[in-house]
Amino acid sequence: MSKNLLKNFLNNFSIEVTPRAVAKIENLHELIPSGTLVYIAHIEGTPIEEMVKTAKKINEQGYATMPHFPARIIKDKKTLKDWISKYQNEANVKGALLLGGGVNKPYGEYDSSIQLIESELFDLAGFEKLYIAGHPEGNKDIDPDGSTKNIDQALLWKNEYNNRTDADMAITTQFCFDSKTVINWANDIKNKGVDIPIHIGIAGPAKLQTLLRYSIECGVGASIKILQKRALDLTKLLLPYKPTKILDELAIYKFNNPDFNIEKVHFFPLGGVKQVSKFVQEH
Repeated sequence: MSKNLLKNFLNNFSIEVTPRAVAKIENLHELIPSGTLVYIAHIEGTPIEEMVKTAKKINEQGYATMPHFPARIIKDKKTLKDWISKYQNEANVKGALLLGGGVNKPYGEYDSSIQLIESELFDLAGFEKLYIAGHPEGNKDIDPDGSTKNIDQALLWKNEYNNRTDADMAITTQFCFDSKTVINWANDIKNKGVDIPIHIGIAGPAKLQTLLRYSIECGVGASIKILQKRALDLTKLLLPYKPTKILDELAIYKFNNPDFNIEKVHFFPLGGVKQVSKFVQEH
């Protein structure tokens, strides 16, 4: 039964790629099912031309694309308008993941996704999907005191925006390794009044060392203990991590609680797109 639940839970998953990863894949259909939403991570220092070229390649192979718009690396309204125009005119992009971005000092006038939304440029350009970031384990950049006060306030603002406009919104989260943390967070924000669908971030299969490195870089907190515990088990140390356990537990919880607001899975292919593809085919 749990195998069928997991299969259903994985339906319509999305995946995140980088321009470098896409450049190495000639035919995306060999690895990514048709109809999959493909996010493009915008790493600081990547020229917008490279991002747009990647989006164009993905679009031409028949996939919907969703590039990141990290607020803190966008200098001003003119730059934002230019990015939107390039994505739209050259790569037929109709959706964006709006982020604060991990840069300590903003390049210019933006430092939050709310400011990007308030610019109204996405609305004027007719973008159909505006997705936002979620942090099941909190975010020390936004709430240095370890609380979730500022994050919750921002989510409630975005929820109100979602309710008063025709924007198609979803919360795409940072990756986690612990289902209990995810379930508690999802239920908590719902109880606070946030009813935007959640696309839960899941780290794809990878070597343990790779996952630990990315987890530390990305500030994944409580659930990193799951990896550290695994690292102490010599029988598992050399085996690649697979996200089967967290996905199984979330799929079962979703089955038993149909109103649970996690709608789909979003993969971070930390061990490579091929590894995610293989994992999904197995399940």
